[in-house]
Amino acid sequence: MGVFEELKERGLIAQMTDENEIRELVNSGKAVFYIGFDPTADSLHVGHFMALCLMKRLQMAGNKPIALIGGGTAMIGDPTGKTDMRKMLSEETIRHNSDCFKKQMSKFVDFSDDKAIMVNNAEWLLQLNYVELLREVGSCFSVNNMLRAECYKQRMEKGLSFLEFNYMIMQSYDFLSLFKKYGCNLQFGGDDQWSNMLGGTELIRRKLGKDSYAMTINLLLNSEGKKMGKTENGAVWLDPEKTSPFDFFQYWRNIADSDVIKCLKMLTFVPMDEIRNYEKLEGSELNKAKEVLAYELTKMVHGEEEADKALEGARALFSNKSDTDNMPFTELDALSFTDGKIGLIDLIALTKIVPSKAEARRLIQQGGISVDDVKITDVKAEISLQDFSKGYVVIKKGKKVFHKAIVKA
Repeated sequence: MGVFEELKERGLIAQMTDENEIRELVNSGKAVFYIGFDPTADSLHVGHFMALCLMKRLQMAGNKPIALIGGGTAMIGDPTGKTDMRKMLSEETIRHNSDCFKKQMSKFVDFSDDKAIMVNNAEWLLQLNYVELLREVGSCFSVNNMLRAECYKQRMEKGLSFLEFNYMIMQSYDFLSLFKKYGCNLQFGGDDQWSNMLGGTELIRRKLGKDSYAMTINLLLNSEGKKMGKTENGAVWLDPEKTSPFDFFQYWRNIADSDVIKCLKMLTFVPMDEIRNYEKLEGSELNKAKEVLAYELTKMVHGEEEADKALEGARALFSNKSDTDNMPFTELDALSFTDGKIGLIDLIALTKIVPSKAEARRLIQQGGISVDDVKITDVKAEISLQDFSKGYVVIKKGKKVFHKAIVKA
């Protein structure tokens, strides 16, 4: 089975252009492909996992990935899936976020010896002359066709700025620039980017001729991948300072039964024969598949040692053991306490297991918080230093989130 056929079997491909040509290009290792990443944070999150795994799969088959950082387009803002205009970022912030991205991507993609490259579209977008852009690129786009694109329809009711209206042109120009400068002949993106991607292919063919070797392929990166990366507390980050390896493991260990096989197919390198065996499992037996999923993804992002620790810690918790060695923790100092006590709401906020004190209050009132296995429903409850007699307390949110609060010696 070629890598293209594996992509299809794993359910990654939603639609594409030029299927026969793409199959030949990818299976022969001749694809130079790009995937775009918006540098809107200083860490990637699990919503990027599908793209990262895709890059790794194709590179292993001899193809060359281009990680395109949207430093130029980030200064405009992508209207896709947004109800309001995105905050524009400074060049310094974009540069810092891009450096963080490359460090994290290097766990998936080999950037040595020109096997993969990272480029920033600010390199060409910020050099553009407006009149030149209108003449060279603007003449290739129909406003009527652009307004029919789903990414613009979502914003028309609230108002679409002219700034954002240019996003499709900018993304299309990216493909043209990558084609001319790096020989990029294939682009990947989520289903919400389809109109922008088709615009890039059409631009190349109109500017360089019908036989220009440029194709597009559309993968379910956003409709499925982004959904996987969200929790009630926000994103699950790849940066261990934002999401600990244990919490990362627990996120995947606790996904819905209906998602586990899909995630194994799309996000891991577990052989399909093994995954087909997991498909036969039902009920509590699916926990075996969830554990494999959590371990494989944690190992990929944080390394085998951290994955082993997370697995051991998770098994201890699921077995109702008292082993807290590998549990995520927050250290408290004397300033956190007043007269030897700290409010439960304040304590929960310090651990960051909830995004706000208001959410902490709600969880306490609903019986969703326990401290050392004692459920607490009083929002005015306080935890004293005496409760830390063993050096820590364990805070439990719901049934599956555990966090250790430690008092510094």
